[in-house]
Amino acid sequence: MIMGIRGLMSFVEDHSNEFFTDVKLRDTKIIIDGYALFHRLYFSSNLELRYGGDYDSFTDVVQKFFESLFACKICPYVVLDGGCDISDKKLNTLKDRAREKIQMAHSLSVGGGGYVCPLLIREVFIQVLTKLQVCFVQCFSEADRDIMTLANHWNCPVLSSDSDFCIFDLKSGFCPLNGFQWRNVNTIKGTRDRYIPAKCFFLDALCCHFGIMNKTLLPLFAVLCGNDHVNLPVMETFLSKVRFPLGAANSKGRRHHRVLGLLNWLSRFADPTEALDSVLNHLPKKRRGTVKELLCRSMEEYVQAQGRLQDFFQHGAYTCPDTWNPGLPPWVLAALARGQLSPFISDALVLRRTILHTQVENMQRPNAHRISLPIRQVIYGLLVNALPHVRNVAWDALPPQPPTFSEVERINKNIKTSIVNAVELPKDHSDLSKLTELSLASRQMLLLETLKVKQSLLDPVPAALKLPVAVSCYWVQHAEATLKLHHLQALLLGMLLGPLRAMASSPEEKAGRGGGAETLYAELQRVKAPPGTRLDLDTAHVFCQWQCCLQMGLYLNQLLSTPLPEPDLTRLYSGSLVHGLCRQLLTSASVESLLRLCPEAQQLYEHLFSATRSCAPAELFLPKGRSN
Repeated sequence: MIMGIRGLMSFVEDHSNEFFTDVKLRDTKIIIDGYALFHRLYFSSNLELRYGGDYDSFTDVVQKFFESLFACKICPYVVLDGGCDISDKKLNTLKDRAREKIQMAHSLSVGGGGYVCPLLIREVFIQVLTKLQVCFVQCFSEADRDIMTLANHWNCPVLSSDSDFCIFDLKSGFCPLNGFQWRNVNTIKGTRDRYIPAKCFFLDALCCHFGIMNKTLLPLFAVLCGNDHVNLPVMETFLSKVRFPLGAANSKGRRHHRVLGLLNWLSRFADPTEALDSVLNHLPKKRRGTVKELLCRSMEEYVQAQGRLQDFFQHGAYTCPDTWNPGLPPWVLAALARGQLSPFISDALVLRRTILHTQVENMQRPNAHRISLPIRQVIYGLLVNALPHVRNVAWDALPPQPPTFSEVERINKNIKTSIVNAVELPKDHSDLSKLTELSLASRQMLLLETLKVKQSLLDPVPAALKLPVAVSCYWVQHAEATLKLHHLQALLLGMLLGPLRAMASSPEEKAGRGGGAETLYAELQRVKAPPGTRLDLDTAHVFCQWQCCLQMGLYLNQLLSTPLPEPDLTRLYSGSLVHGLCRQLLTSASVESLLRLCPEAQQLYEHLFSATRSCAPAELFLPKGRSN
């Protein structure tokens, strides 16, 4: 995850001429930090941030990125972070990030700035990788060490934004994403060979700058400077007592005082043992043992990984590190590695703890994830018996309790941890190792019962939209009073975007004999809410609730080995389109006037609307002004 070492990235970028080499990347493998890439592509491409995600526009950006790589014969291997490991050592860091995210989401909701990733961005990103046949793997926990180990095995560069890659000794260097000019593909003079201009960081250059410093000192630098694993108040005691060499204060302002001071100070030592002893001598004697143990454990985050990702990319087999594997069924491990199960599932399995990410929603109301709690309770019910040996000894002395999970969620503008009971399921559903052996009918029945929808309702709906429609049926039954008819209409019209795009590229449409799909597709693009339009918070909140239902519906469907086909998320929801449609439907347009351009789309819409209508409360369809 993009967290890294405080102040290091801006320090090395300020000394770009000394630490970076200009390279022309072509004809090479490259290992990509997937989490860093999808954040960078979303936030640097002028995509909207307030309406819950324009997944169609994001999909186009991701496709263009990989097309640039293919044009330069660069072969990408994408590595994604998994969940947290059994130690849960980053929980405090993750909670801090969750608080920051709430503040940014609130700022965006009232017209300010901020960066909040759409809820389903990871799932959309994985679907685009699959369509483009880009090789990818999802690690079992944090990916940094696996990325470093694979890059050194294949002797190729790493692409990321994480400053931890300035600490790893990478044979072919580290290319930061903000210096990777993929939109600016060039051709080598006199040839047809194309390349991407990039900047590449090499550890040797940093060590030379500090008097040929021993590279093995850098992990100690990282943990002293403050990274995601160590943030001890006692380290401030050390930093306040140590006399940094002169020259540390005259860097660009005081911004890099700590980074420069620590690197200068550490460069005087021959090896980490000598430097660590000196650090401990600045601390109270009674704290030295525990601090030493913590620092040594944290420095291990920068050594080679046990796992061999090359085995996964070459043979499809990825052996889970012994330190992580708590004894999960092989099918679960395989699905996690292929990204077919989310890190949310592995956190629930390994830690019985999940984090519910805040969206740009109405902060005065209960968080949008509350609506999908009954779906999560069924997920927890399927997972609860997976790890009988992961037990809390203190609990064993108590009378039997219903199995519980904890959820870190938003309450007002802060976070709290809530305790949630798992649903008790029939015996044959509660053995995770045999879940894939259940019949398709019984898996589908559990999914549809959880979403409170009858199979017969979904019969007229195309296969690719069955799950989104089932989720929408659940949403209209559980949403608050702020859900209105035009919200449902806008959402279902937005779902036509993918099918319309397919119709528009059909031979009949190209020959001018189509049914107006291209015209309607263009009209929907025109309806999108322009940037800077005032956000209607009630509308934003009901669509955030829908995305929460879809997210958990997807995860439950994946856990049950997709009894309903996985929907194409890349064109399923476009936030600026559904918000724009809400405005149109409230003022000038009607569903009929929009759809008359394309009878085929009109028929599809009617199937979607009919299925969801049968589950919706009657007051949703009362004439305006009477719905109170």
